[in-house]
Amino acid sequence: MKDPRRNARARAGLSLQSSALRSLAPHAVRALTTLASLATLTSCSKPDASTSTAPATSLSAPVATASAAPGPLKVSFVYVGPVGDAGWTFAHDRARKEAEASFGGKVQTSFVENVPEAADAERVLRDVVSQGNTLIFGTTFGYMDPMLKVAADKKDVHFEHATGYKTADNLRTYDSRTYEGAYMAGVVAGAMTKSNMLGVVGSIPIPEVIRNIDSFTLGAQSVNPKVTTRVVWVNKWFDPPKEGEAAQSLMDQGADVLMQNTDSSAVLGAAEKAGKYGFGWDSDMSKYGPKAHLGSAVINWAPYYKKAIGDVLDGSWKTGQSWWGVKEGAIDLVALADSVPAPTKTKIDTIKAGLKDGSFVIWKGPVVDSSGKEVLKAGDAADDKFLHSINFYVKGVQGNLPGSK
Repeated sequence: MKDPRRNARARAGLSLQSSALRSLAPHAVRALTTLASLATLTSCSKPDASTSTAPATSLSAPVATASAAPGPLKVSFVYVGPVGDAGWTFAHDRARKEAEASFGGKVQTSFVENVPEAADAERVLRDVVSQGNTLIFGTTFGYMDPMLKVAADKKDVHFEHATGYKTADNLRTYDSRTYEGAYMAGVVAGAMTKSNMLGVVGSIPIPEVIRNIDSFTLGAQSVNPKVTTRVVWVNKWFDPPKEGEAAQSLMDQGADVLMQNTDSSAVLGAAEKAGKYGFGWDSDMSKYGPKAHLGSAVINWAPYYKKAIGDVLDGSWKTGQSWWGVKEGAIDLVALADSVPAPTKTKIDTIKAGLKDGSFVIWKGPVVDSSGKEVLKAGDAADDKFLHSINFYVKGVQGNLPGSK
């Protein structure tokens, strides 16, 4: 399952993203799959010491009026998919629990899972506000316009939108630089492939995902110039059967190392079954394919969630946009397999150190697109505006982008 990663998406180069999203309507941009059932509001309580003990509450159940007495800051997270035990939503929920625990009794969190990127999202957002939550995190791109509507009506509530690009006085955006994890995975893939063909299962053809595919390819080519990449688009964020079918199609074409920008572990599972290699995405997925797993490109949302909650508690919260990566502790490549060569592991460590101190730049020219056009001149480094507007495959990625000629 973003990025997070940044957030200046309202750029001139976002035309492809906008058109792609419009063309997908009314389908969800993240996880309109099996999530059509009524979302259930679940309190943060789990049978462990790190969470609150408040009972689960149905969305349709009456909610008691908030007490006038001072109490903990109430924070709600709205998730597009099920929490599960791997992937995008799991990573957000793990960070939620860590953030809550770090503030002790000062904070009480809750979450709603399986909320599709559709009209129902606005209703859910209004409902969690009505329950006294004054800090709301919406964790997928498709919640952007519903959150803007609710924020306009609830000026005393702070809203945080993951992967979006629109802000308001009481709504800011946050994201993670997932392309950094994709690049490092590519370095490993380039060293491990025997066929010199990599495969990527893509979700939605928006700049965020295209950037990850390109970065994966650039990473692989940095150690193996012979590498090419093939892509199969599933046009959904979460659809395990479809993701598995796409993975098998890529392997049938000759790909022997797979990556995905989707939210389940199905691609890694398909690689395990076929005796190929793959990566985890968003969280550590090694248990889903112990033999296939080369590493997991993970997101750690906890640093940002702690900062956002702290900002509200101390009164310093203000609108803006954040895009965090390896430097801020938001992105990592973890659980590298024993089969990965020692020099490759050393190279990954060097890249991480360079990303932390700014001495290493992933998108630095010369970079050529798949048509042979130079998109970054030698020595030029891409700025965030460029990165947010990527709508091309780099050289080595085969095929055409959906919707392109």
